[in-house]
Amino acid sequence: MIKTGRYRHFKGEIYEVVGVAKHSETLEEMVVYRNEKGKLWARPKKMFMENVSEGVPRFKYIGK
Repeated sequence: MIKTGRYRHFKGEIYEVVGVAKHSETLEEMVVYRNEKGKLWARPKKMFMENVSEGVPRFKYIGK
């Protein structure tokens, strides 16, 4: 489960997760999030939750 709230990307940017949606064709779960300027992004949940190089999480929850 993905919590709504603020996350730090491994490169340092802060994003706010607004929810989880389903892709209309594949039904894959997608995490919907926005950057500090308000631009919306979507990424497959599996990719959002994965670790990048050396076991570092791609996104780390930092709170509401």
